[in-house]
Amino acid sequence: MTDRDIVALRLPFTDKRGYIDRYDLVARCVDGRLPAAGCAIDESSGSTGTPYNWARSRRERDTIETSVSHFTRYLYGDGALVTINAFSMGAWATGTSMGMAMQRNGIVKNTGPDADKILTTLAFLGTGHRYLVCGYPPFLKHLMDVARDRGFGLDGYDLAGAVGGEGMSEGLRDYLSSTFAPVYSGYGATDVELGLAGETPLTVALRRQALADPDVRRALFGDDPRLPMLFQYNPLSHHVTVTDDGELVFTVNRSGLLCPRIAYNIHDEGGVATHADVAERLRAAGVDIAALTAGEAAPRLPFLWVYGRKDSTVSVMGANIYPEDVEQALYRHPKLAAMTSSFCLGLEEQAEGTVRPYFAFEMRGPITAGLAERFQRDIVSEVAWINADFRVAMGEHRDGVQPVVRLFGAGQGPFVRDRTRIKQTRVLSPVAA
Repeated sequence: MTDRDIVALRLPFTDKRGYIDRYDLVARCVDGRLPAAGCAIDESSGSTGTPYNWARSRRERDTIETSVSHFTRYLYGDGALVTINAFSMGAWATGTSMGMAMQRNGIVKNTGPDADKILTTLAFLGTGHRYLVCGYPPFLKHLMDVARDRGFGLDGYDLAGAVGGEGMSEGLRDYLSSTFAPVYSGYGATDVELGLAGETPLTVALRRQALADPDVRRALFGDDPRLPMLFQYNPLSHHVTVTDDGELVFTVNRSGLLCPRIAYNIHDEGGVATHADVAERLRAAGVDIAALTAGEAAPRLPFLWVYGRKDSTVSVMGANIYPEDVEQALYRHPKLAAMTSSFCLGLEEQAEGTVRPYFAFEMRGPITAGLAERFQRDIVSEVAWINADFRVAMGEHRDGVQPVVRLFGAGQGPFVRDRTRIKQTRVLSPVAA
């Protein structure tokens, strides 16, 4: 189905508010009924505030698992593989589906995000295996930090990383790559399905080129100052379009879906482009796309880029500050990153009524006045270097936009809510000082 077909049929965009909340689960099923057998119900993480339930047939789960299995073989090779699945287990689609998919490739242990179980598993199985550890990007960092604190040497293990569920800065990739090699991210949504798109060696090379060269970033993504996650996808499985205000819309092209997803908007900001279009944009910026993969054959698949959910931003004095800005700033200082378990940002209203950005960091060890000063100085200066709009605002209205930086112990302050959440909170509701 093409964009023209969708327009000709006058198909409305669907989303949670206008479609999922309006029609119950059975009404969204083919023939208006749930099958008596072979049906699985997944639950989304509730990162938008409310967990939703999604029904899938055995046929579509088989297709998804086969696709994920084949793609991970392409990324990590055909050799024997032990997968440690650290995604959250239970009703959530990613954990259960990833575990089933990777059983097609070798041995799987579904530990969930439990660092103790993973380190025990590594000690039990030993260093004679190739391991793929799957999980959310911050959890892989947490695993590294826990191993270091306990003196558990990961250097002797052959570890690779497969992450998903949220974006990852190149700074975090560099941090993880000291232990996991390589590290690739996948893109999916429980609303639509797991494995909508995935990073490849080409997309990682492109993204790192865009990070290093503003001309390449503008050629690929336009004037947006953010660096999005960049993936490739199979257009035979998924048709992807972009709304006028830059939100990605997905149609699953295959038959056999229990609840069809047609022109579904998950409200992620991003864009799409063909392989030929990206090659031409790079050529105009003086870059040969073939040279980015060192002569290795790269799939000539279309590209999809994702900035994140549209409301994941903090705005002050006309400057938008994004979680990616703070993450990139943090990983420019590896020593500070090693002390940090999580971070979030928001707006804080001062006693005199001034509203200022608020950066909070969850620390792994003792908090001192000197450490707080380092975070205030180094993180704020790095965010200003990364984000041009914020840099200008700091120059023009420093007293009004100077961020408030606070450090908290584990599970304290705004991080107490993460104990009951699958994904870490990144953007806070406004708070009063």
